[in-house]
Amino acid sequence: MSKFFRLILALGVIFLMGHAPLAQAKAPKVQTQVPGYYRLQLGQFEITALYDGAIELDTKLLHNITASDLNRLLSRMFVGNPKMQTAVNIYLINTGSHLVLVDTGAGNLFGPSLGYVLQNMKAAGYGPAQVDTVIITHMHPDHIGGLLDPRGQPLFPNAKIMVSQRESDFWLSKKVAAGAPTKDQPYFTMARNSAAPYLTRSQWQTFKEGSVLMPGIQAVKANGHTPGHTAYAVESEGHRLLIWGDLVHAHAVQFARPGVSIDFDTDQKQAIATRQSIMKTMAAGKSLVAGMHLPFPGIGHVRADGKCRYSWVPIEFESKAVSGMKK
Repeated sequence: MSKFFRLILALGVIFLMGHAPLAQAKAPKVQTQVPGYYRLQLGQFEITALYDGAIELDTKLLHNITASDLNRLLSRMFVGNPKMQTAVNIYLINTGSHLVLVDTGAGNLFGPSLGYVLQNMKAAGYGPAQVDTVIITHMHPDHIGGLLDPRGQPLFPNAKIMVSQRESDFWLSKKVAAGAPTKDQPYFTMARNSAAPYLTRSQWQTFKEGSVLMPGIQAVKANGHTPGHTAYAVESEGHRLLIWGDLVHAHAVQFARPGVSIDFDTDQKQAIATRQSIMKTMAAGKSLVAGMHLPFPGIGHVRADGKCRYSWVPIEFESKAVSGMKK
């Protein structure tokens, strides 16, 4: 090695030693996450996905699959077993004329890991008093618990609450509740408590399957998970999005195996048939879908991977709200 190269090497060592303290500089950890919202422009509609939080579900709740297949599907998607994380997503639709909230999250009904819709709505630039319509996919507590504030008062004082007639009749019926299994009794109580203040104020409204709720938003029959479980087709200027509610709880498993049901399904057979039918339609039409229990923001496409097998293809992050696919 020449004297020149030895000199350069020595100078380099001195430089690094002189700047060693910079490499050791420390900053306090922030330990907070970004606000949980994401925007998508759908024609003239602005869609804002709101994150309510996440819960862990026991994989034993899944049915119609062998343990080996379940382990394989979870492992390939790096999903935990026996506990798998499931997000709870809510969608806010600004049509220009209406501000529509699809479901409300869990509120105070599910513990500290859920109940963040309100703070994320405010971070996204909206407040509950601005919402004029709340449409409900179904009346499980993680979807309607956010109707009330911590004092049990209506959180959406200026909104009409819209739910399918069949769903409302089922969950608000004392007769149906009395005949339900003991383990399901609390769900009926929570449903009645969440609806009661809005019923008193005449803000609770029901609709028939397939109804057009307002220009650009139509109810789509999707029963099985619950008797009146409803998806919502949203369309503006030819751009379409189907908000399919609880069609999927375990994305790592139920796309590849739509025949896998979950314990929460009221009618397991019908829930499977509904999932298979809607997935087939969405894959064929390449339409955007949004799901309440898909990884946040829960918006993307369904890709066909053979006969009755699918994959979830999430949208990519965009710094500017971009329009969904036009059919």
